[in-house]
Amino acid sequence: MISVLFAVLTALSNGTASVLQRRAALDVPDSDAMRLSLIVRLLRQKVWLAGIGLVIVAAVCQAVALATGPIAVVQPIFVIELPATLLVAGFVMRVGVSRQVWCGVAAVTLGLALGMAAAAPVGGSDDVQGAAWVPALLATAAFEAALIATALGVAGNARAALLGLAAACGYALTAALMKDAMSRLDAGGAVGLLTAWQLYATAAAGVGALFLLQNALQAGSLVAVQPMLTLGDALISITYGVTLFGEELRTGWWLLPQLAGVALIAAGCVVLARTPLATANAAPPRTG
Repeated sequence: MISVLFAVLTALSNGTASVLQRRAALDVPDSDAMRLSLIVRLLRQKVWLAGIGLVIVAAVCQAVALATGPIAVVQPIFVIELPATLLVAGFVMRVGVSRQVWCGVAAVTLGLALGMAAAAPVGGSDDVQGAAWVPALLATAAFEAALIATALGVAGNARAALLGLAAACGYALTAALMKDAMSRLDAGGAVGLLTAWQLYATAAAGVGALFLLQNALQAGSLVAVQPMLTLGDALISITYGVTLFGEELRTGWWLLPQLAGVALIAAGCVVLARTPLATANAAPPRTG
């Protein structure tokens, strides 16, 4: 229950931060795409810095969630971020929430419940054993490189979707590294955590994923970024949970309701991302 609670708090913190970062990204010209000048321009905007502050709060909550629960349970919960963001934005800005939004919220929530109930993630260790990180990092690097290279060859929503998936992979990697780093805190205290390479790799992966997401938001529409980011983060995180931490999921015929849950989440994200409230005020999540 603690891991679920802090996963929800992470989603809410990131959702609020997303609103602020989306507004800041809209003011950046296309000429700054995939350049460090993009971040330099954003650093000059107070609204973006406020969003980064909430990202830090979300990172702390995520660390607690991952330290107390399986990654295959914690990360998929973050798909509620967009629905929660739109509902909160509508309330705060006193804008009526349309039936379309409620339908999207219902689809995402039902899809998450169905998928998690069918998968029923269990077991797993708190740390990564042996040299299992080596092939995982090599495979991740190859996947990211292919996505970015392909994205640079296209424009508009195609680039946004590819960079959104690349950001999702970065956030999923960040979560896996963070979980492994937190296990060092339990085993060796503060010294064990501060001397673990996973802690610094977590920071590097998080910054890289943030950079990719800013470029995804700048390249295309939210409806192109959101499904790739939301589902990519959840599915890649589950893959890390199974391959690195030994977590187990139901297989066999249970795959059918799992796929149905994924389809509902994807449909709900598309519906929500097409709403005027999402286009004007929200951006996708950044953790994974």
